[in-house]
Amino acid sequence: MYIVQIASECAPVIKAGGLGDVVYGLSRELSKRGHEVELILPKYNNMRYDYIQEPDEAYRDLLVPWDGGMINCSVMYGKVEEQNCFFIDPQNSFFNRGHYYGSNDDALRFAFFSKAALEFLLHTKKRPDIIHCHDWQTGLVPVLLFEVYQEGMSYQRVAYSIHNFKHQGYAPVKLLSEAGLNAGELFREDRLMAQNKKEINLMKGGIVYSNAVNTVSPHYAWEARHTSEGYGLGDTLNAHQAKFKGILNGIDDRIWNPKVDTHIPVNYDIANFALKAKNKKALRERLWLRDPDEPTPRPIIAYIGRLDDQKGVHLVHHSMYYALERGAQFVLLGSPTGDKIRGWFQGEKNKLNDNPDVHLELSFNEELSHLIYAGADMMVVPSNYEPCGLTQMISLKYGTVPIVRSVGGLKNTVFDIDNDTDHPVEERNGYVFEHPNPPGLESALRRALDCWYMHRDSFDKLAKQGMKYDYSWKHPADEYLEVYDNIRHKIVEE
Repeated sequence: MYIVQIASECAPVIKAGGLGDVVYGLSRELSKRGHEVELILPKYNNMRYDYIQEPDEAYRDLLVPWDGGMINCSVMYGKVEEQNCFFIDPQNSFFNRGHYYGSNDDALRFAFFSKAALEFLLHTKKRPDIIHCHDWQTGLVPVLLFEVYQEGMSYQRVAYSIHNFKHQGYAPVKLLSEAGLNAGELFREDRLMAQNKKEINLMKGGIVYSNAVNTVSPHYAWEARHTSEGYGLGDTLNAHQAKFKGILNGIDDRIWNPKVDTHIPVNYDIANFALKAKNKKALRERLWLRDPDEPTPRPIIAYIGRLDDQKGVHLVHHSMYYALERGAQFVLLGSPTGDKIRGWFQGEKNKLNDNPDVHLELSFNEELSHLIYAGADMMVVPSNYEPCGLTQMISLKYGTVPIVRSVGGLKNTVFDIDNDTDHPVEERNGYVFEHPNPPGLESALRRALDCWYMHRDSFDKLAKQGMKYDYSWKHPADEYLEVYDNIRHKIVEE
């Protein structure tokens, strides 16, 4: 099968968040299985050019119709970790901003990119079986494909993946006519009209016009349809529920695997789980934590991730002090988003600077994250909402017991040792809580700490049960291929 991914990110060359990891991980797995996969990406001036091999000019003078005129683009080819990538480079300032997102005209930038990607496919006579688009940035692709590019590209089918419903791509109605679309036809409640009835919603367009829609976990798909997590798109999703589902993301088990991880001092797996303790000792040495295992052992509880409202920052803060109250150590690695949260946690860092049982690293360090996954005993993930989440999957792989809130992908991947009646005891792998408040968090943390202190053999058994789970890209790729097969011979429905 010939598959083209159109996205705003692809790790490691363009990565602002989990989207980049997903686009790369899925593409790599599909390629491994013998499918022809190509990626079309914006050519940002600040992307990691050092990750691009064999750069070459793929197309010169790609004239893209826009707002009654033409915008000239060039297209660069290069391999990124063996994946064939094409980078659209408009000869204006759209992607020469020094950042990927955050401009006032982001909707315009990515709407243009969507059209340029289709123009590139049209003029190079590339006719993939499947065009796979991601998030609001490429929501206009299926709209344009059906409304503008049917002549010459009528057999292409679109799969559309939504990674976060909170960011939907609102834009002025005039953007439709600038892109060569009929605003009168499309500015309707059953097409692209936003909930405020004043703007268009690019994500909504992707849902309405694509042949298959998914988000990144089954429970998040349910939340998007039935709760406020759909951010106003619940009715649209319900109207198109026949083509909507949740597919869990995966993790790259070449990178996130304690058996082969080059960033940790001692490799281990289930068979030699005891070696994990050597990484715990190395983590304490790296972060200047005291080593109290003789005569009184202490667990290490960790948090890895952004410090923002989505991630339940108030509960991250509470987990730190609760851990210290219970005699545990606490390690945090994450970048604050916003001045208020940065000031809050910087104040905590200053206050706790001399405490030998806590370390706060208010930035992100990829190498250090590996050591924390390998050295910590527990990982707290108290998200307010979590479309999929990779932290808990990586923690399980490293035998670090996750303590998570029962939302989104966390609910689909972590099964409470005490309360999950849907899974037999031997398949349970962590601790889960329901309510996003301190008592809710403590209900899970207390049980985890009690088990560690009083039933250490049972705790280690739980950790090893978690390591048995396969959250690689193998199973998600199976599901995506099933979606592709289901849609690639079907007629596009208006």
